[in-house]
Amino acid sequence: MSINTGSRGLLPARMLNEFVYCPRLFYLEFVEGEFQDSADTIDGTARHRRVDVETGELQLPEALGSSADAIKIHARSVTLSGRESGLIARMDLVEGRGKKLYPVEYKKGEKPDLRDGAWPTDIIQVVAQAIILRENGYECDEGIIYYFGTKERVPIAITEERVKGTMDEIGKAWDVSDSSDMPPPLVDSPKCPACSLASICLPDEINSLTGQDKETQENEIRRLYPARDDALPVYIQEQGCSVSKKSEELEVKLNGKPIARSRLIEISQLSLFGNVQVTTQAIHELCKRNVTICYFSLGGWFNGITHGMSHKNVDLRRRQYAVAEDPAKSIIIARRFIEGKIRNCRTLLRRNSIRPETEAMTYLQMRAEEASRSKDPEDLLGIEGSAARVYFQHFKDMIKSESPEARFNFESRNRRPPTDPVNALLSYVYALLSKDLTVTLLATGFDPYLGFFHKPRYGRPGLALDLMEEFRPIIGDSVVISLINNQEINLNDFVIRGTSTGLTSNGRKKVINAYERRLDSLVTHPVFGYRISYRRILEVQSRLVSRWLSGEIREYPMFCTR
Repeated sequence: MSINTGSRGLLPARMLNEFVYCPRLFYLEFVEGEFQDSADTIDGTARHRRVDVETGELQLPEALGSSADAIKIHARSVTLSGRESGLIARMDLVEGRGKKLYPVEYKKGEKPDLRDGAWPTDIIQVVAQAIILRENGYECDEGIIYYFGTKERVPIAITEERVKGTMDEIGKAWDVSDSSDMPPPLVDSPKCPACSLASICLPDEINSLTGQDKETQENEIRRLYPARDDALPVYIQEQGCSVSKKSEELEVKLNGKPIARSRLIEISQLSLFGNVQVTTQAIHELCKRNVTICYFSLGGWFNGITHGMSHKNVDLRRRQYAVAEDPAKSIIIARRFIEGKIRNCRTLLRRNSIRPETEAMTYLQMRAEEASRSKDPEDLLGIEGSAARVYFQHFKDMIKSESPEARFNFESRNRRPPTDPVNALLSYVYALLSKDLTVTLLATGFDPYLGFFHKPRYGRPGLALDLMEEFRPIIGDSVVISLINNQEINLNDFVIRGTSTGLTSNGRKKVINAYERRLDSLVTHPVFGYRISYRRILEVQSRLVSRWLSGEIREYPMFCTR
């Protein structure tokens, strides 16, 4: 049996392993190009370092000559392909004599207590390698799986039954890869907690939203990934600084003298403010690690971004463009963003106002309900504007600072430039939030510049601003209110020039610290019930947008605090 690959290319044997383990995992990795390291994948990579080094020779069968059977073969990291099977593999080790060879596949775990002595996924990967060796003219009747955990070699017979089963799985894998629909998640599977792509796949969350798992809907949804990120952003705003790579660290210098170091593995993004230089070597390393570099003006205006070739999911962007060009479809998700924003504004006023006004609460409730039913983009824009006007009319009721020298007066929202300290704080925090959502959307495969509510404008990250709407009050405004009410910031942290107000260097540091604390704080997800950080929630919500675009879930679930 042969596989007609056409223009598909070749299927890596390791992807066949993933397909048998979980078709959805295969689709995410092979079709959408998703990958995320975990402790297990990092450990596996470390254990493979020795076998990944190319050593030894493997000549073509016709070049071996009459003494072929006497030639001992021991070649590491051998890449071969089979055109008829449509497979390609990098084999950890190929051993044997002359034309009679067998592949050796190294696995980090322990030998399982199964009849064949190996996991089915590992067996099919070795059989696929044997098929490739046969296509290249070698004889291969056996393969070996070596388990690091128990230091055992498990022989695998290459039977016709196994070859046929493997070819059948190859055909199924290609059928899945050709589909525009991702396979559904596994239901309550013990495989999911060990999967490094759990935070991308969201198996329990999707099953709950689609009603596939009735038990999950009634019980707690498993949080299959850490509540917080291990890697965190690095901000550099000291003017004249330079950033360079030194071994496994980023080194920050001022006037040629080192002033700070950060381990590369602990950096999620690098934000540079004003006159800060970064070396080409540092840029290359950060791009390779998919660490985004963000550029701001000294005053906090988000100017640009540098990122590596981290995501190649063209299909997601095609869906995004199609919906953005169709007002009847884009309004469906746009009204969810705006309804979520208005409800969160109402919640913030109710929680923090000295004397919450019933009339304002009622008005915002009405506007939220109107937004949920809106079918016209201009009508939705008007609803959002009228709700924002009432919200900011009462914003001063949440400011409780009583110290005369630290008094913050707020009359209305203004910007470009902000005319008072409160507006300066709001603008600065919104720029930081816009930056984080732009980075998150790029990492999840979106074009952050084309939104569903915010219409295209040169240089404006429309989709980042869309997703930002429901988080403006509960992240951005909450940070500003906390800074003022806890007296973490005072009027000495601002520079006033005419009608323009901006933050000093010290003031910006205070805002960044408060903002990062907020993103790192844990909150209960209102739909899924588990506790994760706001930083994680930004990623979860962006992935839920992609699941809505693909048709996997019927409605985008707003993030509304209670």
